[in-house]
Amino acid sequence: KILPIEFALLQNYPNPFNPSTTINFSLPVDAQVKITIFNSLGEKVDVINEASFDSGIHTINFDAYRLSSGIYYYQMQASGNDGSSFSLVKKMIVMK
Repeated sequence: KILPIEFALLQNYPNPFNPSTTINFSLPVDAQVKITIFNSLGEKVDVINEASFDSGIHTINFDAYRLSSGIYYYQMQASGNDGSSFSLVKKMIVMK
């Protein structure tokens, strides 16, 4: 098994999307991961994942059927079991 050497949050695909999109991320160590969706005002609209993941590459599918068209942001926060931490925000567009 080849492990990633660093934390990474990739751009969702497809983007713009309706109604679902895929978010990929990689973890160099086992980690607790939380992915939160925010609207363009910075208000939290959803937590799409909050779980422990093994090191490696992971895929989350997000269904935005409840969201209206617009620009949203997704934030990944990861706390590695080795004490490392990672946080990154990316933009996504819902187009209905």
